[in-house]
Amino acid sequence: MQYRRLGRSGLRVSTLSLGSWVTYHNQVDTGQAREMLAAAFDAGVNFFDNAEAYAGGRSEEIMGAAFKQLAWPRLNYIVSTKFFWGLDREGDAVNRKDTLNRKYLMQAMDGSLKRMGLDHIDLIYCHRPDPHTPVEETVCAMSDLITQGKALYWGTSEWSAADIRAAWEIAERHHLHKPVMEQPQYHLFHRRRVEQEYARLYEDIGLGLTTWSPLASGLLTGKYKNGVPEGSRGALENMAFLRDGLTHPAKNQAVAKLEPIAADLGCSLAQLALAWVAKNPRVSTVITGASHIEQLQANLGALAVLDKLTPEVMGQIDTLCVPLAD
Repeated sequence: MQYRRLGRSGLRVSTLSLGSWVTYHNQVDTGQAREMLAAAFDAGVNFFDNAEAYAGGRSEEIMGAAFKQLAWPRLNYIVSTKFFWGLDREGDAVNRKDTLNRKYLMQAMDGSLKRMGLDHIDLIYCHRPDPHTPVEETVCAMSDLITQGKALYWGTSEWSAADIRAAWEIAERHHLHKPVMEQPQYHLFHRRRVEQEYARLYEDIGLGLTTWSPLASGLLTGKYKNGVPEGSRGALENMAFLRDGLTHPAKNQAVAKLEPIAADLGCSLAQLALAWVAKNPRVSTVITGASHIEQLQANLGALAVLDKLTPEVMGQIDTLCVPLAD
């Protein structure tokens, strides 16, 4: 395993990490989670991503139960969660959902700690921007969670560059804990934000990236070329919103044209797509997902592809994918 610093922080995260979105509770129970966490950890993965909203809090419960059974030294692994959407099972109170106000953040933090059975969470994120809460309030609350020892670093997910810079400058001005990382979607067909919009932030404030959806929810595995297969992520009823993107004709044609490139490199399409994301030096870690152990082990094989991505190969990939990227 390779390790990279999370932005300008001193924290080192594995180049490939393991996330729980979609899979935990929907496809993976505590026993399966424990098995995959153990396999990932044995391969050198040290970062495990979660969020309050994943499976209505049950994803955190499953991961927390697995951690308890594994009994790893707490210093040896990094875990995250994200706040914004709240939990549907706790109702629709006005200060419970779609917010980053101080009341919600303080109580959301305590809820995540309880569900995961931890005394602190390493990385916490504002899962989306909140246009209705002053950013000063959000920054102060996130900073206070770190001061209280409930979290170690904070960051954002899917925030604009302007909003990230505004939050960082408020923290700088008031001597608060600054946002360290952003969690954006990044893959061959979704590139503008990481490659263009955030470009100044890497040098100016030392922004680190923990990117999600490297396989475009499975599109880049090639499994959706002929429709939505039974048992796939796209076949899940609660993932129906993904189907139009997964069956996009032009993108699936491009994926088919990537197959010979992957074959020449001796890897799968998924490994090629994962390695392409990891090739970007601005990416601190690539969050992968898996619903079974074989898929996890195959994903970890992407590390062996990194050195094969020469400028010539990267150019071939860009020729196919850039025209369809946003």
